[in-house]
Amino acid sequence: MTDLEFAIKMEQDGEKYYTEQAEINKDNALHSVCLMLAEDEKNHARILIDMMNKMPWQLTQTDTLSKAQNVFQGMGDIKTQFKATAKQTDFYAFAAKREQESIDLYTKYLAKAQGTEEKELFEYLIEQEKQHFAVLDELAQWLRRADEWIEDARFGIREEY
Repeated sequence: MTDLEFAIKMEQDGEKYYTEQAEINKDNALHSVCLMLAEDEKNHARILIDMMNKMPWQLTQTDTLSKAQNVFQGMGDIKTQFKATAKQTDFYAFAAKREQESIDLYTKYLAKAQGTEEKELFEYLIEQEKQHFAVLDELAQWLRRADEWIEDARFGIREEY
């Protein structure tokens, strides 16, 4: 299996994972976030397939991070609407690990890249995966805040959400 074939498989596996997680979490905010991440992974695989087949490819900027932040900000009462479940925390840990592995892999590929287009592609993919990691980090903060919430003024001022 070539490096590109491995990267394509990794992106396709990511799309499948996020799609499955969207289905599992269709009753909470993770649903829409997972669908956004799945769509990004699908786009990454398409770009890599086009590159491998020596077809023209285009890098498209996504705003997954800001869309995900809007999902979380629009939720209102965090302590009742976003209480973490074991499935959600497991999802975060596994997905964050996979995104970090993608960042590491594409950084390795960038170091071996030949030509401007190839370097541009791997820089783009690194940035995209960093955005995904940031989305997951934002999610983890919301999960932690839901668990840490203490509804009593005696316990001091909390950081602003």
